[in-house]
Amino acid sequence: MKLPTNAAGLSGQLKVPGDKSISHRSIMFGSLAKGVTRVYDILRGEDVLSTMAAFRSLGVEIEDHGSEVIIHGVGFKGLRAPQTALDMGNSGTSIRLISGVLAGQAFRAEMFGDDSLSKRPMDRVTVPLRQMGVEVSGQTDRDLPPLKLKGTSHLRPITYTLPVASAQVKSALIFAALQADGESVITEKELTRNHTEDMIRQFGGKLTVNGKEIRVRGGQTFTATEVTVPGDISSAAFFLVAGLIVPNSIIRLENVGINETRTGIIDVIQAMGGDLTISDVDELAKSATLTVRTSQLQATEISGAIIPRLIDELPIIALLATQANGTTVIRDAEELKVKETDRIQVVADMLNAMGAEITPTADGMRIKGKTQLTGATINTQGDHRIGMTAAIAALLVTDGQVVLERSEAIQTSYPTFFEDLDQLLR
Repeated sequence: MKLPTNAAGLSGQLKVPGDKSISHRSIMFGSLAKGVTRVYDILRGEDVLSTMAAFRSLGVEIEDHGSEVIIHGVGFKGLRAPQTALDMGNSGTSIRLISGVLAGQAFRAEMFGDDSLSKRPMDRVTVPLRQMGVEVSGQTDRDLPPLKLKGTSHLRPITYTLPVASAQVKSALIFAALQADGESVITEKELTRNHTEDMIRQFGGKLTVNGKEIRVRGGQTFTATEVTVPGDISSAAFFLVAGLIVPNSIIRLENVGINETRTGIIDVIQAMGGDLTISDVDELAKSATLTVRTSQLQATEISGAIIPRLIDELPIIALLATQANGTTVIRDAEELKVKETDRIQVVADMLNAMGAEITPTADGMRIKGKTQLTGATINTQGDHRIGMTAAIAALLVTDGQVVLERSEAIQTSYPTFFEDLDQLLR
């Protein structure tokens, strides 16, 4: 598809889709709780629909009425063996977290995904699950999907230090630990998004968090509740950046989640001198309205503990850096290599094809600022965030066309992305 180019300015207000991480977990905890859970403003992207379909296959009744999703929870002990293999589509969150759920189930299950997911290593989850007594096998020594798994009703607790900063791995182990015989201790490499921990408490469970150490006792039960999903800051990020770099722009984004473990992009924008205002803060929902205006930006260094708080936003942050004064350096982002694509290389290749000057490194990239972007043909490689980054970059192109191939990848997280972009262009 041909993307809009040479935007004169963007203006308007949007309510971005519901947070993907919270949407996944609301289905999971609603299914594992006793009673009827109602979820409002859930994201209906393909990844979340994969989670929904998986729990239906595990015996959970889930009604989708558009304005709300109603989940008839069965508890951990009410799940049943699926009749067919579980299709996780493109969703790393689904396959990793559900591995933890299945760890305590004494039946066999198989999980598979699309071509992209089939290249993503699962050993970071399967290795500790084997230590807990789970039978699990994948393809190659990295346990690529498909995964075959047989859990146990006598799951051993675990004391485990995560070798990578990953909310998916942490959450998978928490789901397993909730079914283990005793207390598990999970220690993070760096603090990552804490939606799983928050939702345990929301559904009436308990855990202890002390810095990077998480203690979880097995045998807990959850009680159904209501969940309102805030807007996804990872989706909002594309329009935050667009508002900062497209001339003559002002964009207002309502009900954006500002959980403290997810706001790294806000810190980066502020460090670069971006004009961003936070208003209408809802402390309970951890959401706010974010307003951005076209800004003169300065290069910065992005590394260390902030990386897990913006790992999904780094592709669009790379574009932001191409329009700042100076050279921006991103370090400690090795996790980008095992996302939907090797995002370090794919982001660099995409933006360099459009005239940027980005040098990939082993754990990040160096990005020269104030570069003029030009037309190119870009393939998403099946990665939704690459597609959306290309669409925002195209707005700056004054010479040539930008053609996006495999644009359907964007459906995984933001089905209405192009409609919302068009609204701001009017």
